[in-house]
Amino acid sequence: MTRFDIVGQLGSLRRYARSLTRDNADAEDLVHDALVRAYERRATFRTGGNPRAWLLAIVHNIFIDRMRSRRSEAARIEQAGHLADQSVAASQDHSVRLAQVREAFLALPEEQRSALHLVAIEGLTYAEAAEVSGVPLGTLMSRIGRARAALREMEDGAPARAKNRLRIVGGES
Repeated sequence: MTRFDIVGQLGSLRRYARSLTRDNADAEDLVHDALVRAYERRATFRTGGNPRAWLLAIVHNIFIDRMRSRRSEAARIEQAGHLADQSVAASQDHSVRLAQVREAFLALPEEQRSALHLVAIEGLTYAEAAEVSGVPLGTLMSRIGRARAALREMEDGAPARAKNRLRIVGGES
């Protein structure tokens, strides 16, 4: 590779970098990065080529790469902002309501809580739950009925909207 005067090109590189970035500090960073890249890729310089044009092209390419990177990052941040806007903060009321239902469920007598758990949470049929509990089907259904009534009574004491009304399902035969 033919030796050429890099120091003699610094004025042109800085002027061009300032023209691109419109900021002295950014221009200095750009020139620095261009010189590092030029050194790393010095083998790509064509013998007899114009060193000034080659260095200015490197400055230009690094500037373009940075602009693309900033646009891409800005687009990712904007997209993340849209996704964040779509999320909804958890309602404190929902957490309180869940705690109340849990407390009421745990306050049920053991045989009612057990029967309701097997049917409503584990998804067993009435017959399966009766078998697991070791009680006749009618007894299990009576326990579940009393448990549901107790939970509804708890709900009637609190302001309830139709869509938020506690609905206990399960237990098909």
